[in-house]
Amino acid sequence: MSYRYSTGNSQLDNSIQDILHRAGASSNPELLHQMMVTVVKLAQDGADTGDLKIINTTLKEMRYAFKVMRPYRRVRKCAVFGSARCKPDTSDYQQAQVFSKRIADAGFMVITGAGHGIMEAGNRGAGRECSFGLNIRLPFEQVANPYIAGDEKLVNFKYFFTRKLAFMKDTHAVVCCPGGFGTHDEGLEVLTLIQTGKSHMVPIVFLHPEGSEFWTDWHKYNTDRLLKRGMISPEDLSLYKVTSSVDEACQEIGAFYRRYHSMRYVKDELIVRLESPLSDEEVEILNEEFADLVKSGSIEPTLALPQEADKTISHLPRLKFHFARRAYGRLRQFVDRLNSFDLPAHSSIEVPEAGAGGLLPSEMDEGESD
Repeated sequence: MSYRYSTGNSQLDNSIQDILHRAGASSNPELLHQMMVTVVKLAQDGADTGDLKIINTTLKEMRYAFKVMRPYRRVRKCAVFGSARCKPDTSDYQQAQVFSKRIADAGFMVITGAGHGIMEAGNRGAGRECSFGLNIRLPFEQVANPYIAGDEKLVNFKYFFTRKLAFMKDTHAVVCCPGGFGTHDEGLEVLTLIQTGKSHMVPIVFLHPEGSEFWTDWHKYNTDRLLKRGMISPEDLSLYKVTSSVDEACQEIGAFYRRYHSMRYVKDELIVRLESPLSDEEVEILNEEFADLVKSGSIEPTLALPQEADKTISHLPRLKFHFARRAYGRLRQFVDRLNSFDLPAHSSIEVPEAGAGGLLPSEMDEGESD
């Protein structure tokens, strides 16, 4: 087997292949080979101790997080962000708890940061069986809340960036409750990743209690400062919803998966998987209303392509088109529009993919650099 990514030493490359063979690496041997080549290159580069510690910890944390999440990859998940400082007697905490119970009742598992405050409310509302906790180790030692502590679905992280990746890789929805710098960082990172096409499209809800105006003020800043100065586009405001209603938050998330399932690039085409097929008339409406998204050709129905035909979802109907890979707010409007069409009779809902299959650009790497 030949690999483009090499240590530069054929004997070392052969040794790596031999190790993988003896380890029983029958799945994705090319990627595993490249990872081991990278380790050898670190040795060849003379990487210092600090750099190696970062890479070592990152690899360990991501491997373990993926292992914990893997058995639940066919279950929808909702990430709940919010302040660790909210007490159980506050409306912020209580609303987060009610929302988490409601979304768990709707079939979602809830992912929180495993701490106290809103995070505790999320795990408490969803219940231990429907909860994940992605805890961050801090100098003042954040202890996991009692509703996820000791659970096999609790993962501890040293680095915020690996924790954020674990959140986004496996979530199908994001809800930001009131919080401080950490909550704003998490919410804005999610928005940035989706706005730039670096992560899969998910519904994002900014939820606060009635009369709070917590996120309303933030949304006003976005419109009065960012939009008016041309720092964001009007369609970027379609990437999220601000509400004080748990009902509306649940509706926003549920409606997102009404007809839409997931999407993936195959070469230069965007494949949009659907829960149920669209009529010719509905496809024509999408072509008329979203011609600006199409780089060339048109939006058209398609069967599963070999490159993305996961056996669990290969039967799903699809649309394909040459997406210009910009204006992801408009792409969100496209998803909302196809979700607005009436459901055909006897249609059923498939659980969206988590992680593999829902991500966009990273799947399309043509090759690796030296």
